[in-house]
Amino acid sequence: MTWPPTAARRVAVDIDEGTGAARGTFGELLQGVLPDGTAFLVTLPISLGSRARFRYDRHGPLHVYPAHKTKSLGLARSMLDTHGAGGGGTLLLDSDLLVGKGLASSSADLVATARSVGVVLGLDTSPGAVEDWLRPVEPTDGVMHPGVVVFEHRAVRLRAHLGALPPVTVVAVDEGGRLDTVAHNRRPPHVPSALRHEYAWLVSELADAVRAEDLHAVGAVTTRSAVLNQRLLPKRNLEAMTGIAERLGAPGVVCTHSGTMLGLLLDATDSGYRKRLEAARSACAALPGTLSVYRSAAADR
Repeated sequence: MTWPPTAARRVAVDIDEGTGAARGTFGELLQGVLPDGTAFLVTLPISLGSRARFRYDRHGPLHVYPAHKTKSLGLARSMLDTHGAGGGGTLLLDSDLLVGKGLASSSADLVATARSVGVVLGLDTSPGAVEDWLRPVEPTDGVMHPGVVVFEHRAVRLRAHLGALPPVTVVAVDEGGRLDTVAHNRRPPHVPSALRHEYAWLVSELADAVRAEDLHAVGAVTTRSAVLNQRLLPKRNLEAMTGIAERLGAPGVVCTHSGTMLGLLLDATDSGYRKRLEAARSACAALPGTLSVYRSAAADR
């Protein structure tokens, strides 16, 4: 028999270890500014992500490993202090996501941290509660929400849940370097009124396409968004990648709007998928950069 009995166990006293996880996102299906001035993005959840394990020490200091994950350390400290638990503990983070590429690596770390610490402290770790914890930290992707969402990343607030995509694969080319997403988001661009209205129209088109599970309609929006993003953070492979998409009959291209990657969107349910995937890999490997392949988070459907 364990002691204390399960019914009498107290959070942050007898329950002293918790885990959490969060998916990354391959850039954004769409990103821009709406007519009311709201900056937004639409997520593309992928199968890779971050995992956190927090072991509470009610008498010790607080440590994070790897030690450079200082944002997660600060979030854990804030949660402990707000809860009045005191003490510290050990926060271990492990991630599949490359940093500075636009894959929401920092956001996934923070969401996983909030979930692992929240379990130990008995706190609400619903998506809305996680938003509240992350809002003071930095602009954040909407990876605390399942599926495809329209997310106000600067306000750290859900705008709309669109649903889920059929299984997709992204054949990506990383053009190199690292981007500081926080610094990038501190420089809000001037977006003309006509362009803001186009973004609103694209959100509506994308919502209809996701509901209909029409990947070619989705790809038309993602390609347009990548083209519009050239004025802010140009991708040198965009013209070549759109040519590959047209040649292979792929739905379109998708980019990390505040990152270094550009990808070819493929329908993983298509009867010619395997042949198209190999052709896409071969064609994209010829472009300048590093080739990689990402798969959507099918479990979120």
